[in-house]
Amino acid sequence: MLPADDPVVQTFTDVVHRGDVDALVALLAAYPTLATERFGDEHVSRATLHVATDWPGHFPRVAETIAVLATAGADVDARFAGPHRETPLHWAASSDDVAAIDALVAAGADLEADGGVLTGGPPLDDAIVFSQYAAAHRLVAHGARTTFWHAAPLGDVALVRSALASRPADGIDADGIDAAEITNAAWHAARAGRLSTLELLVDAGADLTAVLWMDQTILDAGVVGGDDTVVRFLRGRGARSNTT
Repeated sequence: MLPADDPVVQTFTDVVHRGDVDALVALLAAYPTLATERFGDEHVSRATLHVATDWPGHFPRVAETIAVLATAGADVDARFAGPHRETPLHWAASSDDVAAIDALVAAGADLEADGGVLTGGPPLDDAIVFSQYAAAHRLVAHGARTTFWHAAPLGDVALVRSALASRPADGIDADGIDAAEITNAAWHAARAGRLSTLELLVDAGADLTAVLWMDQTILDAGVVGGDDTVVRFLRGRGARSNTT
């Protein structure tokens, strides 16, 4: 492991973030084990592909950078070590970096790796939690498994309708689609501006007074999302805000 302030690490970070692929190739030739190194200390460390997918992402030539590092032996499913354990794909999803997502998946990254920041789940969770919907749709296009709460902000009407229709009489099924899950899905649909799925969830009993993520109700999430049609719909159904 190399300390984060090691000159080689600083040079590596600089060439990756500048997208200087030629300099990266030369650096890897000079330090043949660099691609497989970790940077940090025994408490917090990250792998080389975390550098390429670090916030805010979208670094120049990131797809080429990822391909070069993967070819040199970088672990595409390496874990961040510290408060969380995200893979580089989680980080790319969190910053809506579609180019990085494509390159990581092409290099064999696990679409279903656990470790999401808030849910402990796969990269698709992080994309939706952080409202990175381009990333979310790209992960699904690559084959990421879509669950009920993912489907709502993604606008997957068929999956939402099917899940709601399959609930038994007691309202609870093996997938945990109960009243709380419906309300959670509605919150995400409102923030994403997905009226098509939000209407289904409100009709199914989403709690329009519940305070959820970031101390927001479903209406608050809709306001933050900025879709006036969604906001008008929710107010027309009696939704309440937690901010007024």
